[in-house]
Amino acid sequence: MAKYAVSPTGRAVTFGRDEIIVSKTDLKGRLTYCNDVFRRIAGFTERELLGQPHSIIRHPDMPRCVFKLLWDTIAAKGEIFAYVKNMARNGDHYWVLAHVTPSLDAGGNLLGYHSNRRLPDPAAVAAVERLYADLVAIEARPDSRKDGMTAASDHLAGVLQGKGVGYDQFVLSL
Repeated sequence: MAKYAVSPTGRAVTFGRDEIIVSKTDLKGRLTYCNDVFRRIAGFTERELLGQPHSIIRHPDMPRCVFKLLWDTIAAKGEIFAYVKNMARNGDHYWVLAHVTPSLDAGGNLLGYHSNRRLPDPAAVAAVERLYADLVAIEARPDSRKDGMTAASDHLAGVLQGKGVGYDQFVLSL
């Protein structure tokens, strides 16, 4: 699929409380499966999505340090819960509470990743949105993207340490 340019519209879209967005990726984060709810909300066809990086739905308001935490956790064969703001093909956005797990073979080797996403509580989104805005601003300050992500990661770690919780506990407490 050719790269497409889209800008955020500021319009939120949603899905049903009883619906689950499901996707699977290979070890490089390329989509290998996406259910009908994913396709409908994101505004893509299955053909357009399969083989593409999961970041095709990345919203620019999402801090890179949160994705680094997510990838580091699942690459270490851990699971993680995270609030994620995604962007549909037309620039609309939608929030999800994601549960991301590694997919393992019988020998415990990583095969890829599996994510189930549910509709989040609006109050939790409001709380995490403020934190994510701070993290994105911190990431943008330094000249180096790497330095920005390191500074934002350090800030997030400090926030979590101040609350005496890990990221998962923080997310699930909102």
